[in-house]
Amino acid sequence: QVQLVESGGGLVQAGGSLRLSCAASGSTLSTYVMGWFRRAPGKEREFVATISRSGSYTYYRDSVKGRFTISRDNAKNTVDLQMNSLNPEDTAVYYCAAGPGGGTTAMGYTDWGQGTQVTVSS
Repeated sequence: QVQLVESGGGLVQAGGSLRLSCAASGSTLSTYVMGWFRRAPGKEREFVATISRSGSYTYYRDSVKGRFTISRDNAKNTVDLQMNSLNPEDTAVYYCAAGPGGGTTAMGYTDWGQGTQVTVSS
């Protein structure tokens, strides 16, 4: 089991950038596939991005491709999500997740952070 803590959320204007960070403890992060999910008000949680154990493979939902970048530093036990060109539709609570299987659904992840709020104003 790994404990995850997100940080870096906040309020930003449309077109701005934020960098989310997820710090892991209790286990070696390199053994997990990592992902970011988000839940917007009134909507279900949705997949945002995932990164393989080594960091060599990444995958994004279509609406964030070219704007968001997921990265990891296994030596520091951290996973980041760089978010550029933000728009109001990106407003959500963002969650970091770790799991053996990964993928684009929550089923592949066993451990979750508490979430960090991202609000994009128009």
